Amino acid sequence: MQKRKALALLSGGLDSTLAVKLMLDLGIEVEALNFTSPFCTCTGKNAGCKSEAIRVAEEFAIPIKVMHKGLDYLETVRNPRHGYGKGLNPCVDCRIYLLRKAKEYMLESGADFIITGEVLGQRPMSQRRDTLRVIERESGLEGLILRPLSARHFEPTIPEREGWVDRNRLLAIKGRSRKEQFELAEEMDVRNYPCPAGGCLLTELSFVPKVQDVFDHTDELNQRDFRLLKIGRHFRIGPATKVIVGRNEADNNLLEAAMQPGETAITWLDGNTPVGVVTGQQEPAYLDLATRILLRYTKAEPAAVCRITSRCNGDERIISVANDMDEAAVGKYLVA
Repeated sequence: MQKRKALALLSGGLDSTLAVKLMLDLGIEVEALNFTSPFCTCTGKNAGCKSEAIRVAEEFAIPIKVMHKGLDYLETVRNPRHGYGKGLNPCVDCRIYLLRKAKEYMLESGADFIITGEVLGQRPMSQRRDTLRVIERESGLEGLILRPLSARHFEPTIPEREGWVDRNRLLAIKGRSRKEQFELAEEMDVRNYPCPAGGCLLTELSFVPKVQDVFDHTDELNQRDFRLLKIGRHFRIGPATKVIVGRNEADNNLLEAAMQPGETAITWLDGNTPVGVVTGQQEPAYLDLATRILLRYTKAEPAAVCRITSRCNGDERIISVANDMDEAAVGKYLVA
C-alpha cells in the first residue's frame, strides 16, 4: 500500500505532540504546520510556541512550516461569526481559520489528510461534538481531519475508512482531565512539553481590555499594536495616542527596541527608570500627560518638579514636569 502523508497542526504542546507521535508510530509520514499569533501564551522559560513546535519537529525528524496569522486573522478576532467565549476568544472562528489555511497548505505539500491534538470535550467552546462538525464543514475538510487522541469517539474518517490508518490503534480519550495524556507521554517517552493545555491571551480577562482598546481606536489593524500589548502598562491618553510604561528592565529594553520613527521615549533623568514610549499622535498636551503618568511609577517625591528626558527621531531634550498625579488620576487613563 502507498505510504500516506499527514499534515499535523503542531503547537508544541502535549496533545499535538502526542498526536504526531502516534501517527509516526503507525508508519504515517508527517509534516508539521505551526501557526504563530500575538496572543500565544504557550511559553517555556526561554522559548515561545514557535520554538517549542520547532523543537518537537526536530526531535521527531519531521519537516515543519511556520505560518503567521495575518491581518485577516485579526479581523476574524474583531468580528467573529460564531461569537466569543468568556473573553475575546473566537475559538470556533479561529479553528475554522486555521483549518482553511491548513487545507491550502495540505494541497501544496502533498499531504492526504490533517491531524490535530484535539480531544472531545476538552475545551467547552471549540471541542464539543456539534461544534467540531461545524468547524469541519466550514473549513471544507469533512472526513479529512483525524484526531488520534479521540478518534474512536467519532465516526471513522476517510483515512480510517480507506485503511491508511488502523483505527484500532487510535485512542478514545475524552474530557478535560489530562491524566491519560500524561500517562501516554510517559509510556511513549515524550518529555519537556511546556504547556499541556496550550494557551491564548484572548481568554485572559485581564488582557481583554488591551485588545478591545485597540479595536475601539484603530480602523486599520496591524500586528505590531497587538504584539506591544504583552509589554508594560498601557494608558490611553488620546483617541490615537497611548503611552506604554515598562514594568521592569525587560519591558524597558523591549520598548526601546520596538520604537518606530516618530515615537517618543521618556525617562526620569534622575532615576532613569522606567521607560515610557508614546505611540500615535505626538501632540504637546499628550506628551505632557505621558510624562506625568510616567512619574507615578518612579521614586520621585510627590509634587516635586522632575527633569524628564524626551527622545524622538534622534532629537533629545530635557523638560521639567511636576509629579502631581496620584493613583486615582493615573487610573483614569489605565487600560491594563
